[in-house]
Amino acid sequence: MSRFTKTHMTSPMYFPSMGTAPFFKVTVFEREHFQGKCMEFTSECCNIHNCGLDNIRSIRVESGAWVGFEHHDFQGQQFILERGEYPNWDAYSGSLSYHNEHFMSFRPIYCASHQSSRMMIFERENFMGRSTELCDDFPSLKAMGWLTSEVGSMHVQCGAFVCYEYPGYRGQQYIMESEKHSGDYQHWRNWGSHCQTPKIQSIRRIRH
Repeated sequence: MSRFTKTHMTSPMYFPSMGTAPFFKVTVFEREHFQGKCMEFTSECCNIHNCGLDNIRSIRVESGAWVGFEHHDFQGQQFILERGEYPNWDAYSGSLSYHNEHFMSFRPIYCASHQSSRMMIFERENFMGRSTELCDDFPSLKAMGWLTSEVGSMHVQCGAFVCYEYPGYRGQQYIMESEKHSGDYQHWRNWGSHCQTPKIQSIRRIRH
């Protein structure tokens, strides 16, 4: 197994409640089950080909929360990566019916704050219609009283969330961050380049 280290200098994010800037570290492998060529990163990578890797098939997150992307430049399907080991595509894909084992870019989620995460979801676009505030994990929005399988818009007040297409944290994943778009997601098309529908049926806070 070949090992390389890739470290980029970035401005640290300071969180007063923590007192120090959090540390981010992830190791990615070209083959499943942590085999083959690997590299360590402490900041974003917009294209793994530029680092000499063909693809990523397993991941070990040592610290921080990360989001991976199907294509380079942070485009396509999104995959939430929290501390732990992901030996293959199934471990981080959210049981996607769309099976495409491409993983070409990734970045840290600097604003993740599990205990203080808070967001508002709205029934319609542009923050219109029925709304409710979320500050916990909900494996089923329907079970907690949300009357539709769709969400029209969102405002992330603090922290970061991952929203899923289906109940039980399954299907397409959409990472919502308070530091992106000032936390405002006025239309479901703002959720990511892969988004084709406003269907959201489970939401949880991202652990850092």
